[in-house]
Amino acid sequence: MEERLQKILAKSGLGSRRGCEDYITAGRVKVNGKVAKLGQKADTNKDTISVDGKEINIPKDNVYIALNKPRGVISAVSSPDPRPTVRDLIPISRRIYPVGRLDIESEGLMLMTDDGDLANKLSHPRYGHEKTYKVLVARHPDRKQLDAWRRGIVLEDGYRTAPAKVFVDGKAGKGSRLTIILTEGRKRQIRETGSLLGLPVVSITRVQLGSLKLGRLKSKEWRYLTEEEVEELKGGMPSNRKGSTKHAKTQRPKKK
Repeated sequence: MEERLQKILAKSGLGSRRGCEDYITAGRVKVNGKVAKLGQKADTNKDTISVDGKEINIPKDNVYIALNKPRGVISAVSSPDPRPTVRDLIPISRRIYPVGRLDIESEGLMLMTDDGDLANKLSHPRYGHEKTYKVLVARHPDRKQLDAWRRGIVLEDGYRTAPAKVFVDGKAGKGSRLTIILTEGRKRQIRETGSLLGLPVVSITRVQLGSLKLGRLKSKEWRYLTEEEVEELKGGMPSNRKGSTKHAKTQRPKKK
């Protein structure tokens, strides 16, 4: 059966559909030896598809992993930065990538997968999936600051943030603990918002992504999602998975 090329590439673990479109427009993708065009379709049962001269493989089952990213780790598969990436923390041979980002100073829940359809659904703002963060700010917020954060503010680049849910969980010395729920994920959005409102951010921990929760995973630990967790995340999306998520044992980092 023919499918759009960017969907096939996403299934192979190259990235989200949007990211795979960039491979096509850059001329890096060929179908049966000919440079592919955006919008082109292909049949994986008949056609040979290659990226940068290497034929791609379409896995029968997708992989879904929850990771507790620590501070100091980059949310990427690879980076010119010498610091470790989230991919370095998961010693499996499959080509997986993170869904969404956490800046290097933040920690908490990350979803790692090779399912491009799910990655697109969870990452794109139009689907409105909530992301929940536990945030420590250096000061006690007043009502005016909280209301502004909840309504949305204009960032330094002119972007107006979407309305957010903001709750005060309690005081922590001169600062306060907040729960912040967003439906978008602009780079360093929480930190910049806090700074502009006079509430410098000390720490950020993501504890939930859509229906998936961090739970008891400790820093650097990871586990495969259960079938039920995958179904909840997909929200009824068709599944080509067959038993790839039935083990939910926590994987702890090896001692060096």
